[in-house]
Amino acid sequence: MKHAPAKSTVDMLHKIETIEKQVMGLKLSVLNKLATSGRKVISLKGILKGVEITERDIATAKKSLYSKVPL
Repeated sequence: MKHAPAKSTVDMLHKIETIEKQVMGLKLSVLNKLATSGRKVISLKGILKGVEITERDIATAKKSLYSKVPL
């Protein structure tokens, strides 16, 4: 009888579980760092009040942003 595959499967599952725990710890660390960065959230609401954006402005912006991508 071969018992080696079962043992290696258990070992592999244990390694996967360890990696999952490490990834979760990393996610929590990144989220915590982002949440406590000390930076104040700036609202952009109303920043363009009174500004009129024309179709030409949009076309120019698209051309600038997507100059290397065929539209």
